[in-house]
Amino acid sequence: MNLLEVSNVSKNYTGHKALDNVSLSVPEGTIYGLLGPNGAGKTTLIRIINHITAPDSGEVVFNGHPLTAADVTNIGYLPEERGLYKKMKVGEQAVFFARLKGLSKAEATRSLREWFERFDILSWWNRKVEELSKGMAQKVQFIVTVLHRPKLLIFDEPFSGFDPINSNLLKEEIIRLKNEGSTVIFSTHNMASVEELCENITLINRGQNILTGNVNKIRREYSDGRYDIVFNGNSNALMNALLPLAGNFEVTQASRERESLRLLINPGTSLRDIIEVANNTVEISAINEVMASMNDIFITTVGTADTEIK
Repeated sequence: MNLLEVSNVSKNYTGHKALDNVSLSVPEGTIYGLLGPNGAGKTTLIRIINHITAPDSGEVVFNGHPLTAADVTNIGYLPEERGLYKKMKVGEQAVFFARLKGLSKAEATRSLREWFERFDILSWWNRKVEELSKGMAQKVQFIVTVLHRPKLLIFDEPFSGFDPINSNLLKEEIIRLKNEGSTVIFSTHNMASVEELCENITLINRGQNILTGNVNKIRREYSDGRYDIVFNGNSNALMNALLPLAGNFEVTQASRERESLRLLINPGTSLRDIIEVANNTVEISAINEVMASMNDIFITTVGTADTEIK
């Protein structure tokens, strides 16, 4: 079942078409990547989903019915541009935001203290917001966003400004929320995080949806027949034997005993042909398909779309 369905949504501003007939479906209980270069239309779409602005045409269906202002209580949104009141105390402000989400003061305080402890910021409860580092302030805003357990969570560049340790902490929490039933829309330029977290993606460029689908399927479609052969034997002999069938060879040390040969299969050549020749030349221990990175796919797809538009 899809928690969110965006159908043929368009939005125009003066002299600018922000969204042009965009559609996407977000399955319930998944992490969905919303990708695109700066100015592509992602923020406009997020604002429409949050009922901050309305589309000029098209429809947004949330949890089986047309999106209404009342649905905002079931949506948690962490924007890229954060905002906290600097002169307020950290705990006081977090409780204030939690109560706006419908929690009682006692419930908000109890739940917030649990989250603060998990994020190792409980000692900052009575400090002023202006004393927080950027990373700690982001932790507070993440907690406030997810505290009331909305059905849909939208994170816009959630790892911006975080060191690797805190980025991993945030990733673990996002995965935990997903496993507990939340649906997540994840907007980012960090393609490594997309590969790690997202099951499906939509790539928007110049207001148009130019790529949609399952992350692994998309990466496989763009892999172009690249494989790694891990083997014992003579790498030069292996490359010479495979030369009629493949190219773009790259040899690396896979382990103390084994080497790895990355290659690109020629058109019309099957993997079975490669295996047969390699088996007659060296001792194969593994053959792995090399899927294209989301970073390469992003660059290729956006570049191709821009060329076609011009």
